[in-house]
Amino acid sequence: MTDATNSLSGRRAVVTGASSGIGAAIAVALAAAGADVAGLHLRDPEGASVVATKIEGHGRRALMVDGDAGDPAVIEALAAAAADRLGGIDVWVNNAARLMVKPLLDTTDEDWHGLLAANLHGYFYGCRAAARAMIEAGAGGRIINLSSAARTQGIAELAAYTAAKGGIMGLTRSLAVELAPHGITVNAIAPGATDTPLNKDSYTPAVRRAYEERIPLGYIARAEDVAGAAVFLASEAARYVTGHELMVDGGLTVNGTVGHGRT
Repeated sequence: MTDATNSLSGRRAVVTGASSGIGAAIAVALAAAGADVAGLHLRDPEGASVVATKIEGHGRRALMVDGDAGDPAVIEALAAAAADRLGGIDVWVNNAARLMVKPLLDTTDEDWHGLLAANLHGYFYGCRAAARAMIEAGAGGRIINLSSAARTQGIAELAAYTAAKGGIMGLTRSLAVELAPHGITVNAIAPGATDTPLNKDSYTPAVRRAYEERIPLGYIARAEDVAGAAVFLASEAARYVTGHELMVDGGLTVNGTVGHGRT
């Protein structure tokens, strides 16, 4: 049973990148807490159908829209569809992203701008669409952006990805201040190493072993391990939390242990 302070009964939520991975887990978790959910997916009707079925299995309404989060017209259409079909927007989760692991000298202008389109520009479009809807409704709301534990680390060949995640945190903090007078909180969730389709190729066996050794909790996260943080930030339990980045990384980024000899 969901605690009253974590209940999202009657809320209407939007989640981008909702057909797989962390976005899918968040969409289903929000529904389990009582929210109706509109999700955006990119050419993944099968995954979107599975997630919609799970949302409806919790007795909530589901709406799945196909489109690129890096296209402002798609985001505006998503917001309009959510308002029309669900009756409004109380929670907006910017999650859609893609990964690019490429050396700097091999990264073209097209690579750079293409990565930022979904991973940063799409978050701006989503925040803007959510803020417009929430301010017009006059009842406040919650905006949640997915950043990454990777933005706090220096990781070779992830320049575009980590630059986007750093930009998301600048956006999050600025909007937390700007939108607070409207009763809108803006926070971020920073997942650490997480098993998702996004990184299935980059998580080689050697990478997996390295993560498992460095993560104090001893394992790479499941998408569901991240979803609970979104429910919390969307709920009344987090009504006084804004401009915050919640690290969900099993202790990865605080682990400075190198095996010092005892003295």
